[in-house]
Parts: sequence; structure tokens; C-alpha cells
Amino acid sequence: MSKKCTIVMYHYVRDLKHTRYPEIKGLDLPLFYEQIAYLQKNYSIIKMEELIDAIDQDAELPSNACLLTFDDGYIDHYTNVFPILEKKKLQGSFFLPVKTALENKILDVNKIHFILASVANKELLVQEIFQQLNEYRETYKLQSDEFYFKKLAVANRYDSASIIFIKRILQVELPEVVRNAITDVLFRKFVSADETAFSRELYMSMEQVECMQRNGMHIGGHGNNHYWLGSLSKELQRIELTESVKLVERVGGNLDYWTMCYPYGNYNSDTIDLLKELKCKVALTTEVDVAKVSDARRFELARLDTNDIPKDGNAQVNDWYGKS
Repeated sequence: MSKKCTIVMYHYVRDLKHTRYPEIKGLDLPLFYEQIAYLQKNYSIIKMEELIDAIDQDAELPSNACLLTFDDGYIDHYTNVFPILEKKKLQGSFFLPVKTALENKILDVNKIHFILASVANKELLVQEIFQQLNEYRETYKLQSDEFYFKKLAVANRYDSASIIFIKRILQVELPEVVRNAITDVLFRKFVSADETAFSRELYMSMEQVECMQRNGMHIGGHGNNHYWLGSLSKELQRIELTESVKLVERVGGNLDYWTMCYPYGNYNSDTIDLLKELKCKVALTTEVDVAKVSDARRFELARLDTNDIPKDGNAQVNDWYGKS
């Protein structure tokens, strides 16, 4: 019988109603309390090391095993999440891009989040992007506005077609120099002209990450620049992954248990080959499912989003519980 684990994925965890950006897509802090209560009531929350030992040493997992994971290195994780987990004697696994902790640079993905949270009319942003594309179309042989919108504007379970278009064209579709330039213009126009100050408000510092590591939290890799790994050459992927290993070592992590979380859930066969070469233990995806814990699946572990789990400590179990 295969071992299973419900791996829950979190990003922003904050008091949304009392922040400058209440529209940011995150989990409201009171609901995080409730969700942890629900998970403690119905699941056995395990440590990352226990999951790895279940693969490498064939150790048993408790029934309804659950692992808590937090992506992107936000300050929320230190100020809001860490105190709760420490008080409850629970471990969280935190995956941060190197760039955020060391360089005070804002990831493009986060610039896009805050641009979207700052502009209510998403069609206005679409038109702004079209206008910016005109600046680069001839030099970079870009396609028409209609081509990009038809290709990219496909709604998913959380976002409208326009929001998906904005995310995809600025995250991966355009040449890097173009998407970075357009994102910077929109960020300065709608959010902030001071990237360094904004970065210090948004992400954990190295000292904070080291503190969490010393106090029993698990720190894993999330790339250097938070790129779509599957869109990079193997050598560029090697740089992204090697920098992640260095970060884990720098904060005092045990490299015998080093782990990776794919930015955007994106990877390919080169990524997995490199993780094997670098002696990574497990890697997490954004595939929506209960994870099958086995050697064959160690680099493709599925996760559930926080929105897939009840946010009421007294809620009845949902359909995902039956699959754990």
C-alpha cells in the first residue's frame, strides 16, 4: 500500500483587512488559526524529515499525515506563521528564493501581485501592457496584442482570463528583458518607486530565516530568481538550483535533508536530473492532489492549496480527507 501525505501550500498569510493591500491573494490570519486547528484535529502534522525518512528508510508515516509548506520567503512567515507554529510545536517547511533574502530585490512575480492588488480595473492593466508592447514590438519582433491575448487569456479556478493574461505575459511569455522592463514601469506607476524599501517590508531577512532554522523549522530551496525552471537551459537551471543549495547551507540547514520547491510548479526532465546530481531529497510541485510518497515520486510531490482545506476548526472533513 502506497504511503500518502497531504501537503498544504501557503503563500501570503496576513491580516488582510488591515493591510495596505487588502486585495492581495492570501490567507487571512484568523483563518490560518482556524485552518491549523482543523488540521490538528483531523490530521497528523509531520516534519519534512519524517517524509524524507519514509522514502529513504521506509519509515512509517502516521495515518492522515500532513506537511505544512510556505513559499516565497515573505515576512508574513516570520511575523505571523512562525510564532503560531512554534507555540504549537509544529514544523513548517519554508521555501525562499535566494534573491529576496540577500539582495533586497522584489521578484517579478510579487511585483505583479501588488500591481494587480493596486488596480481594481484589470482591463486598464491589459491596455497598459498593450501600450508598453508597442515600445518593444519592432526591436524584439513581438506578436500582435490579439495573438498574445488569445494565447494566454485562459481563466483558471482562481483567476479571470484577464488576470491570467497579465500574469503569463509578464512572467514567462515575453523575452526576459522586455517583461522585466514592462513590469518595472507598471510597479513604479501603480505601487512604489522605492523597490528596496518595499522589499524590506515584504520578505524575511537572512537573520530571520536563520532564527527559524535554529528553532526547528525546515528551510528549502526555491531557486535564485524564482524563474520558470522548465523554460531555462540546463546550465541556467544548474545555477538556480546550486544557489538554492548554498542558501540552505548558509542558514545552517542539513544538506542530507535539502529539498526543493519548484517556482510556479514548473520543471522538466533536466530539472529532475540536476536535483539527483545535487543530492536533493524531495521536490514539491503545484499539482493539486494528495502526495504519493515514494522513491518514484520524490521529485514530483503534489500539494493542496490552502483554499482546498476548510478554514474552520470545527468543520467537517471534505473530500480531500478521504484521499489521504
